[in-house]
Amino acid sequence: MSNAKVSPLPESEVVPCCPPLTERALTSEEAVRTAAMFKALGDPVRLRLFSLVASHDGGEACVCDISDVGVSQPTVSHHLKKLKEAGLLSSERRGTWVYYRVEPSVLAAMGQMLASRP
Repeated sequence: MSNAKVSPLPESEVVPCCPPLTERALTSEEAVRTAAMFKALGDPVRLRLFSLVASHDGGEACVCDISDVGVSQPTVSHHLKKLKEAGLLSSERRGTWVYYRVEPSVLAAMGQMLASRP
């Protein structure tokens, strides 16, 4: 068994860098990054997995605790991989299990981006 840590994406790729949509138009680069994030969440299974991780006690969830979403385990792994690639989740292997957590800046940035003007 390995306790090797599964590295999250570099910080520059994890943080959605976009201002609120009502503040100014997105640049091409911001639009590409933001579209990838929302595309990853555009699948109902991925959105449910993201929600399960985000709402789990302690801010992280073992894959063993969130895999009952109505699809096979390989499909769960595929969807978790897509969420990681989009910079929405990071993971760490502990023994035979992998624990996932939402990148702390992601929820705040998503909320800020979708906020309306005061």
